[in-house]
Amino acid sequence: MARIVLKFGGTSVGDVNRIKNTANRIIDEKKKGNQVVVVVSAMGKTTDQLVKLSKEISSYPSKREMDMLLSTGEQITISLLSMALAELGHTSISFTGWQANILTEDVHSNARIIDINPQKITNQLQNDQIVIVAGFQGVTTNGEITTLGRGGSDTTAVALAAALKAEKCIIYTDVTGVYTSDPRYIPHARKLGAISYDEMLELANLGAGVLHARAVEFAKNYQIPLEVCSSLVREPGTNIEEEVTMEKSLIVRGVAFEDKITRITIFGLKNGFKYLSTIFTKLAKQNINVDIIIQNQTEGEDAYLSFSIKNDDLRDTIEILEQNQESLGFDNFEYESGLAKVSIIGSGMISNPGVAAKMFDILSINNIEIKMVSTSEIKVSTVIEEKYMIEATQALHTAFELDKVELEVK
Repeated sequence: MARIVLKFGGTSVGDVNRIKNTANRIIDEKKKGNQVVVVVSAMGKTTDQLVKLSKEISSYPSKREMDMLLSTGEQITISLLSMALAELGHTSISFTGWQANILTEDVHSNARIIDINPQKITNQLQNDQIVIVAGFQGVTTNGEITTLGRGGSDTTAVALAAALKAEKCIIYTDVTGVYTSDPRYIPHARKLGAISYDEMLELANLGAGVLHARAVEFAKNYQIPLEVCSSLVREPGTNIEEEVTMEKSLIVRGVAFEDKITRITIFGLKNGFKYLSTIFTKLAKQNINVDIIIQNQTEGEDAYLSFSIKNDDLRDTIEILEQNQESLGFDNFEYESGLAKVSIIGSGMISNPGVAAKMFDILSINNIEIKMVSTSEIKVSTVIEEKYMIEATQALHTAFELDKVELEVK
């Protein structure tokens, strides 16, 4: 008897008919003789609607109260899905994140899972129950409800798969797998039959919304076989594994993009980069994720520092810099919003020089100014004006031959 974790996203449970369809998919897995744990997101646009309600009351609502509010969305889904399974003659039990003993750090709105005690779930599986767990949420040691950030239900599913020593975790979503780019915006994006953990982690971190980045981290660290496929169309999805044996000819395997980026530039750092760690430590303590960093200092001149953040973190970043300007020793700072990040990803880049140069050339030909650059062994990221984001993505997708139909793995 195998132990399988299934995760269904918001579109997969977006209305009653889709919840019933999801129940049938779960039963199909149960009939194979497997023990089944199911993780679900909130229905459809429920989270967006709850956020909208909060904004009608407060422009900057408390993160603790937002976690209290947003965690209700998944609770609706788990109960309705359990009812649907009962109507089809299968017993199940639903658990919230805290009932499932998912322990997180004491951080609101973007907590990390630090431990899971799976005994309660295991007991129910041994009683032949289908166990349904609310994704996206957990609890601190002090009993505070927390959420894991957008897409956090993926992380719930993979973390549970690790804790339960499951044979596989399947992520059901509204697309049929992982594509070379977002098919909603790039018409010729192609589904990949397989992709490595490292490549998928870069894609997820760089804006590909198909999987939560921390979910991929868990899968890699615990070697959890992962598959992304459609809950609405029955066809093979994309396998995420340690090493991909197919499609070796692809140097670049994907183009990712992310909007709502802001560049912060700090001028006149009198002490050079002596207090560099202090700046980023203060930002980290407020859970502000700093991405691309550029520093510069010429002889006899003060240093300056640029880094990129999400638009949502701008207010807190400004507050931290203003409060610490004197101690950090800089003259002034400025910010530029309306930016986006476009990245190319592929493990083939390690052994193929000139990939970054080609990327810069393509953007130059299309008169797209590059404002920031970041590289690693398997990715190159550029920050550009947001209005050129899709144009740049399509140009790069074509230039690196990802439009070709024959690249799709059947």
